[in-house]
Formats: sequence, structure tokens, C-alpha cells
Amino acid sequence: MKILAIGRNYAEHIEELKNERPSEPVVFLKPDTALLKNNSPFYYPDFSQNIHHEVELVLKISKEGKHIDPKFAHRYFEEVGIGIDFTARDLQDRCKQKGLPWEIAKGFNGSAPVGEFLPKEKLGALDNIDFHLLVDGQVKQKGNTSMMLFPFDYIISYLSQFFTLKKGDLIYTGTPAGVGPVQIGNRLEAFIGDQKLLDFEVK
Repeated sequence: MKILAIGRNYAEHIEELKNERPSEPVVFLKPDTALLKNNSPFYYPDFSQNIHHEVELVLKISKEGKHIDPKFAHRYFEEVGIGIDFTARDLQDRCKQKGLPWEIAKGFNGSAPVGEFLPKEKLGALDNIDFHLLVDGQVKQKGNTSMMLFPFDYIISYLSQFFTLKKGDLIYTGTPAGVGPVQIGNRLEAFIGDQKLLDFEVK
């Protein structure tokens, strides 16, 4: 199982971080050790003082494929979930300033909490899915898939040109605006529509 992730896929998030708008998806990977399941707590690492939450919809690949045509991409996932792409922003900024890769800021242990998954048939139009994140009961991020620069099918097709997608792989599809720091003691709750699918604490 591998975790593929897309950066800079919502225009307002690109603007808030003052990044360049991409012409193709920005891709990075997280190792399987980043995965955090079953609402387990996230333990704040001692190597960072600025961990940010980034709520994202997550696709679960249902069968193996490569070089997938966009018109067939919908056949390669049956479920959509929600997760957090935790980012050590201070490490990421330091790496970017030096022109270095920033996997250590994205792929550290526990940096990919993921919640329950829903059958995509129950979500209606996949280009109009609402999702949001609460931190200590307050809305911090809200998104809708209509705001994506690159939709689900394009993401799957694009990734499959470089990586063979296998059953069980997860694709984090990008975060909307509103990212911000978390602190020990915070409670994070993530929703698709009005269904809470992820609920855990920072310790």
C-alpha cells in the first residue's frame, strides 16, 4: 500500500501560501508508516514547532491499473474518505529555501490520519462534494470538489502515468484554504457533508 498526495489543488489554498499555480498536479508520497487509522491520537513530534492541519478527501484505489485514460478512471475507485495531511511547516519552509525535497515535512510517522470511507454512489455528484474540518468545535476548513483545479478522474489518470496504482492505495486529493497550526490538546473532526468520518485528539 502506498499513499500518493496532490498539493496545490485548490486556488485559495495556493494563494494563502503564496505558491505558484501549477499547470499539472503537484505530487508527493507518504510512506505507509504515516498512516493513522481508527481515530488513534496524533502525537505531536518533537522535531517541529509548527505542525499544520490540511483536510483532504481521500480516494481508495479498488483495482490495479497504469496508463489509465481519464474516461475510465472512475472504474478504479469505489470509495471516498477523508483524512488529514499533517505538514511540518517549519521543516517544509526550511527545505524549500534550500531547494531541497521536503518529504520529511510530509511523510513523518502519523502524518496521514484517515477516517472511514463512503461508497461513492452515496455521495451524489463527485464534482460537488462538501467537506469540512472542525478544530475544538470550530470550523477551520471548508471545501467542495467543484473548487478543485484537477478533479478525481484527472488525478487518477495523471498518477497512473508514473505509478502503477494497486488495490488499497490511497490518494489524498488536496486541501482547501484555511490550513493552520495544531496544538497538543486539540480535537480534530472531519466531515463529508454532515457525516463525521474522522475524530481524534492531538497529544
